[in-house]
Amino acid sequence: MKISVFGTCVVGQTIAGKLAEIGHQVMVGTRDVDKTMARTEPGLYGLPTFSVWQKQYPGIKPGSYAESAKHGEVVINATSGMGSLDALTLAGISNLNGKILIDISNPLDFSRGMPPVLSVCNTDSLGEQIQRTFPEVKVVKTLNTVTSSLMVNPGQLANGEHHIFLSGNDPSAKSQVAEWLATWFGWKYILDLGDITTARGTEMYLPLWLRLWSELGTGMLNVRVVN
Repeated sequence: MKISVFGTCVVGQTIAGKLAEIGHQVMVGTRDVDKTMARTEPGLYGLPTFSVWQKQYPGIKPGSYAESAKHGEVVINATSGMGSLDALTLAGISNLNGKILIDISNPLDFSRGMPPVLSVCNTDSLGEQIQRTFPEVKVVKTLNTVTSSLMVNPGQLANGEHHIFLSGNDPSAKSQVAEWLATWFGWKYILDLGDITTARGTEMYLPLWLRLWSELGTGMLNVRVVN
């Protein structure tokens, strides 16, 4: 499958790398390809630059957001939440319409330092903003409640005995994404929360997740829902 991944930092690299490993044709979208490839300073937590990382995955091609969106049969938004709407606008409505958009971003605002605050919450969510802005796109919110390594390999933690969530307005799109989560990454427990407004809950979980990470000293954590 041809897949577009927006975002060149740790989440985008992790998702794109895993998809390439299992045989998909991946293009990574970025605002400025030349600047991305020329960047030499390490990323957050010593993350290698995109050009260094790409040498491990020569089949993954960088492209503008528009080029990447045109390439992908499905688009995965792994950009910083504060920049997601701009990135998707640059991708172009015609390149996105009718496609499934898997949104794994969170509206984290780091402008006042750590810990970040949510730029939108309670009565709205980034997932809803994306869906309103691109009404013909099938937005499915998922994977935004776990660290990037767990996104693609949930079995690292408790043998995969924990949950990931789905939010979205299109039942068939959510069913397809649930199948991909299982077959691409190995998720065993996938809980459909309902329409895209339920993305408010998973996005507002992030402040708790960040404090759990701070207390436990690791992002290798998740929740299992029981009743």
